[in-house]
Amino acid sequence: MDREHGQLSTSRRKYILWDNDGVLVDTEHWYYTATRRALAELDIELSPEVYKNIMINGQSSWDLALQAGIEPAHIAAGQVRRDAYYQSYLRSEDIAIDGVVEVLQALAVDYQMAIVTTCKRRDFALIHADDRILRFMQFVLLREDYERSKPHPEPYLKALARFAAKADEALVIEDSERGLRAAQAAAIDCAIVDNHFTRNHDFTGAQFFLPSLAELPALLARI
Repeated sequence: MDREHGQLSTSRRKYILWDNDGVLVDTEHWYYTATRRALAELDIELSPEVYKNIMINGQSSWDLALQAGIEPAHIAAGQVRRDAYYQSYLRSEDIAIDGVVEVLQALAVDYQMAIVTTCKRRDFALIHADDRILRFMQFVLLREDYERSKPHPEPYLKALARFAAKADEALVIEDSERGLRAAQAAAIDCAIVDNHFTRNHDFTGAQFFLPSLAELPALLARI
């Protein structure tokens, strides 16, 4: 059951802005695992708790290596290894989330949709090597497509501009605190989808909470 907070817009929503990792595909854990593995090779420990705090604020886990006095060249090499580990996981692990394609297919009849993600282009291409999700999207905004990442509102504001949409005509679907902050800063209502990896984030101010994406069509029919 969703929980609703605050005063909701009465405008008919026409646009859905999707986060990618943790919402459409189950990749959050694998990016953390790749980062932890590469940092461990530099003798830097990255606990889940520390990583999640870094993630919430849109910071870099590699700042831990800088603070430990690791040479920038070694950090850069570690980041290259991290990328290789992550891409290996993307090729070998099951990252599909059950029911996503069915939900998108149902919503595409009435809504225009886009993905707004911090994912890098090379990783995104691996994640979406098939067309099962992208065929429902009008466009995608990747990390290379904007200057300031979530929790800054720029990614979502840019998506609104691409659609020539008003904030109250859109709904953001997120699973993380930094994504919620970005939506709030852009004045767009946000629905949080439960994700085991980000469940302990602070979602104060989110308009809706969904235990699974399968409940989104029913929610949209009510608002």
